Amino acid sequence: MALARALAPEPQLLLLDEPFSNLDGELRRKLSHEVRDILKARGTSAILVTHDQEEAFAVSDQVGVFKEGRLEQWDTPYNLYHEPQTPFVASFIGQGYFIRGQLSSPESVQTELGLLQGNRAYTWPTGGAVDVLLRPDDIVHAPDSALKARVVGKTFLGASTLYRLQLPTGSQLESIFPSHADHQVGADVGIRVAAEHLVLFQASGSTAAQIPQSDSGVRRYSSAH
Repeated sequence: MALARALAPEPQLLLLDEPFSNLDGELRRKLSHEVRDILKARGTSAILVTHDQEEAFAVSDQVGVFKEGRLEQWDTPYNLYHEPQTPFVASFIGQGYFIRGQLSSPESVQTELGLLQGNRAYTWPTGGAVDVLLRPDDIVHAPDSALKARVVGKTFLGASTLYRLQLPTGSQLESIFPSHADHQVGADVGIRVAAEHLVLFQASGSTAAQIPQSDSGVRRYSSAH
């Protein structure tokens, strides 16, 4: 009803400030999609303020990530996840974490997980220390892999299980496996890294990754309905 009243004067821009925060999860998801469809059908742009990443990604064409009142990145949900421009955005979005590596070539980095090969070239001198962004879905279950990790914790999520894994070096990673692969705490499992879109930051953490521009030229960001 409140949305109908707000849309009655046919505004060009609508502000939605935590509109679904008091609803349960399932109803929130349903209504957020319905509101998006209504706004799309009417051609009305809207600014949605939310602390829920899933809600922001599901509803928005463009998302802004703020840190202490400063805009860190304004981009599509896809680019925020796969091409974060600052270490904060990288770690804030999608349970990201970092491992230390050494740049072997513009497109590869040597880490304790082995040599990781990406599909984008970085401009830093080879041999320098870098932080490599990984997410739980980058660590893939691979029974025949020579790279092993020990299960030190697990959280059942229904269709999948979030595992906390420890490497022989003592470093810990998180990985999401399908839940039918029910590994027990203490078990050793084979893993591999499936992160073709390597996202790197200089090891100081103070300099944003120099992600190369697309073939079409300079990367541009713009608003969309």
